[in-house]
Formats: sequence, C-alpha cells, structure tokens
Amino acid sequence: MTVINTPQDRYNAVWLIFFILGLGTLLPWNFFMTATMYFTSRLREPLTNATGQIFAANDTVGDTRSVLESKFNNVMTLCAMVPLLIFTCLNSLLHQRVPQKWRISGSLAVIFVVFLITAILVKVDMSPLPFFVFTMIKIICINSFGAILQGSLFGLAGLLPASYTTPIMSGQGLAGTFAAFSMICAIASGSELQDSAFGYFITACVVILLAIVSYFALPKMEFFQYYSDTSNSQPGSDEENKMDLLNKENPGESKPGVSLNNEETTPTISIVAIFKKIWVMALSVCFVFTITIGTFPAVTVDVKSSVADKGAWEKYFIPVSCFLLFNLMDWAGRSLTAVCMWPGKDSNLLPMLVVARVVFVPLFVLCNVQPRNYLPVMFEHDAWYIIFMIFFSFSNGYLASLCMCFGPKKVGQHEAETAGAIMAFFLSLGLALGAGLSFGFRAMI
Repeated sequence: MTVINTPQDRYNAVWLIFFILGLGTLLPWNFFMTATMYFTSRLREPLTNATGQIFAANDTVGDTRSVLESKFNNVMTLCAMVPLLIFTCLNSLLHQRVPQKWRISGSLAVIFVVFLITAILVKVDMSPLPFFVFTMIKIICINSFGAILQGSLFGLAGLLPASYTTPIMSGQGLAGTFAAFSMICAIASGSELQDSAFGYFITACVVILLAIVSYFALPKMEFFQYYSDTSNSQPGSDEENKMDLLNKENPGESKPGVSLNNEETTPTISIVAIFKKIWVMALSVCFVFTITIGTFPAVTVDVKSSVADKGAWEKYFIPVSCFLLFNLMDWAGRSLTAVCMWPGKDSNLLPMLVVARVVFVPLFVLCNVQPRNYLPVMFEHDAWYIIFMIFFSFSNGYLASLCMCFGPKKVGQHEAETAGAIMAFFLSLGLALGAGLSFGFRAMI
C-alpha cells in the first residue's frame, strides 16, 4: 500500500480514542490528589485539653494538624510515584511477553474497581489510621496499574505518526483540569463533604468505563489497523521520518526487517541500542517531571493567600490558583504540540529549556508557604504565585509533550513501541525522583 493509499483517520476517531485513553491514565491520580480536602478531613483526630474537653485538631489556636494530616501529601506522592516507576520499568522489560490487549484492558478494569470501592467507602466510617493505610494501598494499586496502562499506551502510540502521541498528552492534561474543576464545583455546591466526595468518585468511574469502551473500539478502525499491521511497517511512518531515512541511509544498506533479496526477516530489538538513540529525550522528560513533582503539590499546596480580607477567596485560593490553574496551563502546553513542535527533535535548545525549569524551585519556596521555619518570604503577594504557576505548568506540559512525541520518532518503526515504553519509564522515573525530593524541598522551608 502506497503513501497515497494510506487510510485516513475518519472523523479523527483514532485521535479521539487516544485522547480518551490519555484521560484515563492520569484521571485516577488527579482525582486522588485533588480530593485531599476529603481525605485529610477523615484523618483529623479529636484532642483532649487539660480539663478533659474534646475538640477537633483543626480547632486549636495554633491550627495544629495531626501527624497523619501533615504527612498525607508527601506520603501520598511517594506511594504514587515509586510504584509508578517500578511497574513502568517492569512494563518496559516485559511488554513483549504479555499481550498489549491484556495490559491495557486489565489495567483499566482494576482501576475501575478500585474507584468503585473508594466511592463505597465514602459512606463507611473508619478510624483515621486504618483509613490512612487503606487509602495509601489504593493509591499504590491505582498507580501500579496506571504505570502499565501508560507505558503500554505510549508504546501503542509509537506505532502511529508522531502526532498521535499528542492526544495522549493532551488527554492527561485534561484529566487534571477535569478533576480540579469537579472539586471546585463540589465546594461551590455547598453540600456535605461526604456527599460531594461520593459524586466525585462516581464521576471518575464513569470516565474509566468510557475509556474501556473506547479501547475495545480502537482495533475496528481501518486507520489503526493499517499502522498496527507489521507488514506495513517501515522506518518512519510519517513524512518527517521518511526524510530522515533518505538523508541517513546508504544506497547499499538494507532496511530493518527486509533482507537484500527482499525476503522478510525478524528485526532484533535491543533496549540498550534504542536508549542510545533517545537518551536526550528520555533524560529531558525525566528532569521535567522531577522538578514538577518536587514542588507540586507538596510545596505549592501550602501557599497561603496574602489578601487581607479573604472571604470566599481563602476557600477557593488553592483549588483555583494551584490545582485548576496548573492543570489548565499544563493542558494548554500539551495541546500546543498539536500545531507547533519547536524546538525540533535534534535541537540543543530543547534540553536547555528543560534544565532552565529548575528556577521554579526557589521561586515557589520563597512564596508565602506556611508554616515555615527557615527561609524568608520574598514573594508574598498572590499575583507572584499565580504568575509563577502559569509559566511552571505551561512549560511542564509543552516540554514534556515534545519529548514524548520525539522519543519514538528517533528510532525505526519496528523499535517505536519499545522506545515509547522506555520514554514512559523515564517519565515515571522523574515522577519518583520528584516525589523523593518533595520531602527535602518542603523541609528546607
């Protein structure tokens, strides 16, 4: 089949399916992360004063939080990112032994069940410690299977043209925006926290079900069938890779997967050889998320508004300025790669821009983060925090999406799925490193 006769993605159906699947990969984590108000409310332990009077921990003069409350964000991040790293690594090594269908559909099914259990437990009374432990177990479970889902999905997208990694990244960006907006709606409704949380988690179940249905519809698409058929594979399925091949290929060399006498051969895939081709993109996406997770949400969620007469703004400051703004700008950055991919995949400017993001660590640390013990506040006004958040989140989405799009396109078509899995591993490595660093960043304030 020639390039002219290549099937078209009718109604952008395949693009939309990858968008929904991308939404399903990060929606679970984002729903847990933005529901911290619900989780911490169930971790408050009653305290007793000298006269024996019982009062809530957050009703004290010093706004004293229980140990479980104060450590929830850091422990939650660690319990999410370490399993994500481990299982992404396992997926990179074992993805050829476990069928892709079982990896993706099985992961979505497990995540759905965990969310259903979470919604049911909203109505069940539990003491703080068992609730904390069980919540962390659920977070570990969701992110373990989420890692398999994410790695498999990026590997699957690596078989298609480079632009089909963009809907995954864009869908992941929408996941955070959707979760943050749902949380704000729950606050604005004025309903009881438990009732809001129940509807919140049921909504997540519906979206995961939609992702499952979309995945089973994907193999029926002619466009997807063409690119997933190995007989149509060639080094680079889009025009950009064809030009790269013409520039680099010597006339007397044979193409991967085709012998000199035109007989089909089985191409060998070496993880080390692939990594040597994509290591710049892999380390770049790792560093992007190390900086992001190191500060968000562990540091950014503790910033307090400096407005004198706060009123309702105090209640909405973190939901709007932290979670909603981050996810909106992150989504915008991810989506921009659909129309603009600058700098190019071989440009030195891309890794330079990635490294420059380290400046956001001191900027957020010197905002009005409370409580604090060591460093002074230099950027007290809310406007500073909002400006930093806009550039921080937009650069995260745009640079990470560029790296994930370019990685699989620096190798041959038969190596694209493995390259996508390796890129997903380094993305998860960045998340895990950031989770570890978040303890240090928060402690030094």
